[in-house]
Amino acid sequence: MADASRDFHKPVRRPGEVFDRFFVGDDPAEVSRVAHSTANALLARVRAEPAADVVDRLVAFTDLHGIDDIAELWSRSPARTLPGALWRLYLLQLMIHDDAQTAALLYERGRVEIGSADPVVAGAPSPASPEELVALVDTIMRGLFEGDFAVALERAAAFCRIEASGATHLADDYEATEPDRASALTTRALRLSTYAVDLAASAALWRRESLT
Repeated sequence: MADASRDFHKPVRRPGEVFDRFFVGDDPAEVSRVAHSTANALLARVRAEPAADVVDRLVAFTDLHGIDDIAELWSRSPARTLPGALWRLYLLQLMIHDDAQTAALLYERGRVEIGSADPVVAGAPSPASPEELVALVDTIMRGLFEGDFAVALERAAAFCRIEASGATHLADDYEATEPDRASALTTRALRLSTYAVDLAASAALWRRESLT
C-alpha cells in the first residue's frame, strides 16, 4: 500500500524539451505584477527565516509539482529580473534532473574544453557523475534561499557556460554523421550561453540591490 501511494503521488516527469518551452498569459501587465510580487515576497520571507523544511520544499518544488505552477508565475518575466532569474534556475534544475546522464556528458566535455575557471566556480567534482550533478544543482538552488544569492547565480552561470561548451563541441563531433543531433546540441548550447550571460548580469544587479 505504501508503494502504491507513492506511485499515485509521483508527478509526471516532464521531458527534457521543457527547457525550450515558454508559457503565455492573458494580461501582460498583470502577469508582470504577479511575477515580481511573488518572487520578491517568497525570497524575502524565506531568506529572512530559512527554515530547513521550507528550503527543502522549494529546492524540490519541480520534483513535487512539475514546472507548470512556476511557469504561470515567472516564465514571461524579463531575464534580468528576480522572477526571470528564478524561472531560469528552476528550468536549469529540471533539465539536469530529467536527464542527468546527458548533463554529465556535456559537463565533462565542457570542463575539458573550456579553459577557464568556470569548473572551479561551479563547484562540481572532476569528473562529475550524473548523481553529483543533480546534487550540485540542488546545492546551487539551496544557495538562493539560505546563502549568498549572487554567488548562487554566478555558480549557475558558470555551470551553464560549461554545459554550453560541452554541447558546442559535441555538436561539432556529430555534424558530419548526425546533423539533427548536432543541430539540437547547438540550440541547447546557444540557450545555455544566453542563460549564463543573463544569470551573471542578474548576480551583478543583485549586488547593486537592483534586481527586482
